[in-house]
Amino acid sequence: MDGGGEGRGLLSDRIRNALTDEIAAGALAAGVSLDEQELADRFGASRTPVREALRQLASSGLVEVRPRRGVVVTRMTPERIMEMFETTAEFEAMCVRLATYRMTPLELSTLMNLHEQSAVPVKASDFDTYDALNRGFHEALYEATHNRFMVEQALAIRARLSAFRRTQLRHGERIRRSHAEHGGILQAIAEGDGDGAARRMRAHMLNAASALGRYVAEQTGS
Repeated sequence: MDGGGEGRGLLSDRIRNALTDEIAAGALAAGVSLDEQELADRFGASRTPVREALRQLASSGLVEVRPRRGVVVTRMTPERIMEMFETTAEFEAMCVRLATYRMTPLELSTLMNLHEQSAVPVKASDFDTYDALNRGFHEALYEATHNRFMVEQALAIRARLSAFRRTQLRHGERIRRSHAEHGGILQAIAEGDGDGAARRMRAHMLNAASALGRYVAEQTGS
């Protein structure tokens, strides 16, 4: 199943996504140890893509490596997750405000194309494809700031929340609302309204946090 390097990458992504959903839903509770060989057997893979998936989960803060216990699921409280989303919301609002005034016509066209492409997975409820396009949309906004330090910081913050940003799409109509919110942000950008784009981006991120909270509550019955 591993195939070449690209195949291993795709498989590690699938393993990472499956484990992310289970952690968010409480199926893998905080403190649970994750054994590489057991996961390899479960997913019909070698340990290489499993190891890569766990590395990605560790970079997102969902698991941590502990002496003598190996890889362990991290305890993430709802309060901690909300704090992370709140911080990200403010940072991304700052990015989109600056990008509104600095982006080139080509960069705006790229954003519009990404938004149009993402309509297809929205209709199909294809969370993984939409998540990839969603990531591209936000990263294109970072690049449009033309501020390398800001881009670096935005990507670092995004990496910590990437797993949660994907999982929140599974709640109710969130994937459709997310796409619609992107449309509102684009409209403000096209009108040259940096403050309006920032307000819409902030609301977009806080809506994502609320959706994640409701999804986790439903899955855990809390």
